[in-house]
Amino acid sequence: MNRIRYLVNLSYEILDPTADFLLRIEAARTGRQSIVSEHLAITPETPATRYTDPVLHNRLLRIRANKGHLAIRYETVVEIDHRLDDGESIRQVPVAELPFEVLPFLTPSRYCESDRLMEFAMREFGGMRPGYPRVYAIREWVRNHIRFLSHSTNERTSAIDTIVERTGVCRDFAHLMIAICRALSIPARISSSLDYGADPAMGPPDFHAVVEVYLSGGWYLLDPSGVSIPTGLLRIGTGRDAADVPFAAIFGKVQSERPYIEIEALTDSAVGIGMPLATTHAISTW
Repeated sequence: MNRIRYLVNLSYEILDPTADFLLRIEAARTGRQSIVSEHLAITPETPATRYTDPVLHNRLLRIRANKGHLAIRYETVVEIDHRLDDGESIRQVPVAELPFEVLPFLTPSRYCESDRLMEFAMREFGGMRPGYPRVYAIREWVRNHIRFLSHSTNERTSAIDTIVERTGVCRDFAHLMIAICRALSIPARISSSLDYGADPAMGPPDFHAVVEVYLSGGWYLLDPSGVSIPTGLLRIGTGRDAADVPFAAIFGKVQSERPYIEIEALTDSAVGIGMPLATTHAISTW
């Protein structure tokens, strides 16, 4: 089990009389992730409403704020109890046996044009035995063939753009891996997190996008960018692609500052809470 503390500070200058904010910064509550403590502060004090998706457990924070400065501070401590499985025993589930709630993660979406990558996916990975080893091979292909380069893409960049340009940031790595998996009839989706364990030379801590694939009746976590320590990845939001899980959607004329983020692992050997470590096992997230 791992315990992670994180802090998010958001700062905005609202230029219109009012502006609306939809924020996805609060940690999700799932069967394998629990919240030890959390605190939300909005300055100036502003009413906020919350909604939790009953299936994906995404938590949405809605705020309408008046002209002027707005600061949002969220701090939490979460405990994550990932299950570690032997990848060799994890199989691909036939489409006919997939639960209905998994089917939306099998088809193309805005940033993951899996229908346009079917020939490529079959040529590169079609001959491999279906299951976790093939999914891991897809992860390794993306990690080794795409160069991580900050600020190299924008909100319009899709999986097709990434496979052509061969550069991107974490969400581009995730979109490409998701699209290839779906082209092989493997349900896949994006999960928003924070980049625990990333090299400080890459810059300050930031939001991070990773991939989950559905195999053997459960979801398994992979980071195709390779910048994080996977067992230190917590869950904030889950969706078909990045369009479903932006940390902030803003409606109105607003100037934004770069988010300030802190993330650290907390340990307590007396109750079996240690540091996140790299592992060769498949990591089950649900």
